[in-house]
Amino acid sequence: MRMRRKEQTFKGASIAAPGNAASPGIEPALYVVATPLGNLRDISERALDVLSRVDVIAAEDTRVTGILLAHHGIGTRMLSLHEHNERARVDRIAALLAGGRSVALVSDAGTPGVSDPGAVVVAAVAGAGHKVVPIPGPSAVGAAISAAGLAAAQWLFCGFLPAKPAERRRALERLSACQCALVFYEAPHRVLASVAAMAEVLGAARLLIIARELTKRFESIHRCPLGDASAWLAAEPDRTRGEFVLIVDAPTPATPTNEEKGAHDSLLAALLAELPLAQSVRLAVAATGAPRKELYRRALALQARRPQ
Repeated sequence: MRMRRKEQTFKGASIAAPGNAASPGIEPALYVVATPLGNLRDISERALDVLSRVDVIAAEDTRVTGILLAHHGIGTRMLSLHEHNERARVDRIAALLAGGRSVALVSDAGTPGVSDPGAVVVAAVAGAGHKVVPIPGPSAVGAAISAAGLAAAQWLFCGFLPAKPAERRRALERLSACQCALVFYEAPHRVLASVAAMAEVLGAARLLIIARELTKRFESIHRCPLGDASAWLAAEPDRTRGEFVLIVDAPTPATPTNEEKGAHDSLLAALLAELPLAQSVRLAVAATGAPRKELYRRALALQARRPQ
């Protein structure tokens, strides 16, 4: 995820100077290196070791990566690789690897290839038979989920929603049937429109976690119903600034009516008369769409009442 504003202490730092031509002790490979979201100390020793020893660093923005390298005293040569030139860079990086060189791939912040450039190069390099080595670390998705306190046991990463309103709505409609948490990235100039569309399509009662400027000076994490999110964001100008991770928790299962419970019991009783418990519950879930735990509980109760 692109995190444009870096810690002010390092603004204006010079771009790293070219590094050594050789990289003794490091295997020729494409190293996919996760870098800090904002706080420059959020980087592993392994990542720093790789960045200092590879022959070339392919960076989304050499100015942004230069600040990180300068802070840690690393002078490795850099090569720009961003969304507009990624395909054109494939041949050059493949040639470096074929020549026994090592290359590190970094985005402006977080993990390359996760709603950031990198996936095209990784696929091409791996397809050509070169080794790809992940150097894990910061991820805006992981950071936001860890602080969200989700009720959902599963979540789906959706990346950025389409910018056009009609396409955005269609994307949300396709996701509305998912019974898991939905995780989005969003830019500041689109966050209000996206949140309003989410409330309309996904339901105003669903819980939204707004994670903004993660690991940076003005980091904030706010929880509210989707229907209240637009007003909360609009109440303070700063609330719509920065980079966002938006997490919509899973919908709360609807409580079945007495009529629905009766229908479920009738279906379960008929199934239990012919089939084992587990198979009866599985078929009832497929037929009704009701939660498995609820149908399993009711099936157990029905089975306990049957004459032995």
